[in-house]
Amino acid sequence: MQYKVHGGVHPSGSKTLTSDRPTKRAFIPKKAVIPLLQHTGSAAEPVVAVGDKVLIGAMIGKATGFISSPVHASISGTVTRIAPSATPVFGRVLSVTIESGDEDQEIKLTKVSDPEALPREKIIEMVRDAGVVGLGGAAFPTHVKLSPPASKKIDSVIVNGAECEPYLTCDHRLMLEKTKEILNGLEVAMKAVGAQNGYIAIEDNKLSAIYAMERALREKNERRLSAEAKGGSTLAKAGTTNDERRTTKIVTLRTKYPQGAEKQVIKAVLGRTVPAGGLPMDAGCLVQNVGTILAIYEAVYFGKPLVERTITITGDCVKEPLNVWVRIGTILSDLMAALGGFAKAPARVIVGGPMMGVAQYTMDIPITKRTGGILFLSKERDVRDEETVCIRCGKCVEVCPMELVPTTLMNYVKADRFQEAKGLGIMNCYECGACAYACPAKIPLLDYMKFGKVKA
Repeated sequence: MQYKVHGGVHPSGSKTLTSDRPTKRAFIPKKAVIPLLQHTGSAAEPVVAVGDKVLIGAMIGKATGFISSPVHASISGTVTRIAPSATPVFGRVLSVTIESGDEDQEIKLTKVSDPEALPREKIIEMVRDAGVVGLGGAAFPTHVKLSPPASKKIDSVIVNGAECEPYLTCDHRLMLEKTKEILNGLEVAMKAVGAQNGYIAIEDNKLSAIYAMERALREKNERRLSAEAKGGSTLAKAGTTNDERRTTKIVTLRTKYPQGAEKQVIKAVLGRTVPAGGLPMDAGCLVQNVGTILAIYEAVYFGKPLVERTITITGDCVKEPLNVWVRIGTILSDLMAALGGFAKAPARVIVGGPMMGVAQYTMDIPITKRTGGILFLSKERDVRDEETVCIRCGKCVEVCPMELVPTTLMNYVKADRFQEAKGLGIMNCYECGACAYACPAKIPLLDYMKFGKVKA
């Protein structure tokens, strides 16, 4: 069965540029500029000083509250600067600059012999200490999502493998290359929140990922049944019954943008609606991006801090579009120089995809935890059509996944009637850009939505 959501559009995927290419390892940068704010919430506080020597994985910034996350060194070397630096999304942020020598040394990691036996409190602590945040966009601290109030019963965990944003394919590759790890990470997340139902939701334009996950899940279930038959599994020893066992299912989603948005994937998979202003836990579920689930696995199984991630480097300016593992804090200009530069000069550099990404004014910015891709477009591709008059066709209303009325909201914003726009639900807009994409008059509706949300 294929699942789908209300509204949405079908932009050209442009994913074949990178979807069939195995993820490469990027060079080890000689310098890393690591922002102390890479996530939703309060910034981390530096715990190092200029001149300190650090190893990979050493904490360089401690969390300053519950909704905060620690930051770790991604290269070994010497701290040379602690000062505000440009970032892709948050503007200028206090950052720690590390310059490396010839060695690439990491802190000693401790492998957990039996992760299944860990109590949920220990799992959450390990995820928090590893600095894991959501790698799908908002970068919300993961330990917070794993710690719902006692009144919020979570029965389902969804691994979001939709990756509906055009051009981006790093999650697709992770599902092919880190299949078993993702399944183990899902089980850890399910245990942390006490959920019995696990889902891995993948759009049907990623058939190879669907087949890989189904095969790995089948093999995992066979191994578990075999171990239980021999009385050797942790579950069997603990006396867990079949009724209590956690179950996992691969769910195929019908390809549509923006199906990968949290509220949309919940609606598609579970048929549940997150209330306006609410969170997934209000619908009894937890959603984690594929990369986040992998980071949870590495944090709990090996105590590994989040110091690297996969990103997609693509666009018509790139000599060799690819997916690549990159250390957090790597400067974009250094990365592109190491990858061989450009086939032609980019007219626009976008962190993220073409629908929800953020255009940059400089390439002297670091890769952060929330960087899922970099899109380089030439002047031939970076074309913005001339805006004309609204013809009141209603296309923007038809495609809005949140069932808003973008043209009415736009008119309120134009008239500085921001509170009225708020009353009509402008704060529920999560800026997917479907309305602007579908508008035949090429009105920049998304720009009005963003401005109205700031002012409301």
